[in-house]
Amino acid sequence: MRHELRTEIDIEAPPDKVWAELADLDAYAGWNPFITRAEGAAEAGRRLSLRMQPAGGRAMTIRPRVTAASPGSALEWLGHLGVPGIFDGRHRFELTATPSGTHLVQRETFRGVLVRPLRRSLDTGTRAGFEAMNAALRRRVLETRPES
Repeated sequence: MRHELRTEIDIEAPPDKVWAELADLDAYAGWNPFITRAEGAAEAGRRLSLRMQPAGGRAMTIRPRVTAASPGSALEWLGHLGVPGIFDGRHRFELTATPSGTHLVQRETFRGVLVRPLRRSLDTGTRAGFEAMNAALRRRVLETRPES
């Protein structure tokens, strides 16, 4: 079974400024309502520790591996719940320059035997968490990284 969530937001700042906040994992606890704690480095091959808090759901800590990290362009990790194949999530942030700043796409592709029973909570709490994170990232970039 496969399922994908996708959210998008426009941020009135260039991709390098958005990337600076997105890649500063240690600062997530101060602004991110969805990933409330993050440890590790946004570098391909590195292992992260992420505390996720879906809206209305139970918090969980995952330890995904960064599979792509292109400054100003994309950040991606792959995580598993238990053994690979049970419930896997490939989470990706894509940043695209626009005339007014950056278009951010946050998406995750879920695969595994638990996707079907968890689909409703993915479509509600997890999607709401993505949207809350997008809005908080936009606020964070505009507050802490003003245009020169």
